[in-house]
Amino acid sequence: MQPRIPQQSAHDQGILRADDDAGLSAELAAVVAGARRRAVRDGDRQIDTAHLLHSLLESDPDVRAVIGEPAQIARLLGYLVQRSIGYGLRWQSTVEDSGVISTLKGTDGWSPLASAAMVHAVERARLRGGERAGGTDLLVALVRDPQARAVEVLARAGIEVSGLPARITGPGEYAGDGGAAW
Repeated sequence: MQPRIPQQSAHDQGILRADDDAGLSAELAAVVAGARRRAVRDGDRQIDTAHLLHSLLESDPDVRAVIGEPAQIARLLGYLVQRSIGYGLRWQSTVEDSGVISTLKGTDGWSPLASAAMVHAVERARLRGGERAGGTDLLVALVRDPQARAVEVLARAGIEVSGLPARITGPGEYAGDGGAAW
């Protein structure tokens, strides 16, 4: 039986893969694997930014600390869970692409925005002097494009998306009201 989201070579598809040595921390590699499983379970053709956000929230306490209070996290996870039972079903037959990243094609199994977020997370880690991208790097990358599904879900949960990058200084660090931007 063929998997719904086929495994692809990172070099062939131009995407960073968790199972390649592509600059991802072990924790972020697990997030990617979780997002892949979630996409298959939800019946989606591609991993999108909401899949990545959901997996990231479930596994990374630093990301949860940046996003907010436990009540906000619970509301956000509620929206993400509802994705497969109603909210988000309109996404199943569409490709997540805002058009802003028109030169980046979605790779087989990844939406263009999710693919771009993975690349940006690794770039961000390198710019801050890190060897591997972590959860907060991915969170910043997920909220870069206002048309991303992750941004839509965060906004519906009442989370101020524009302020998230400024609250992150680096992996494991929560800046509160300051910190590095993108």
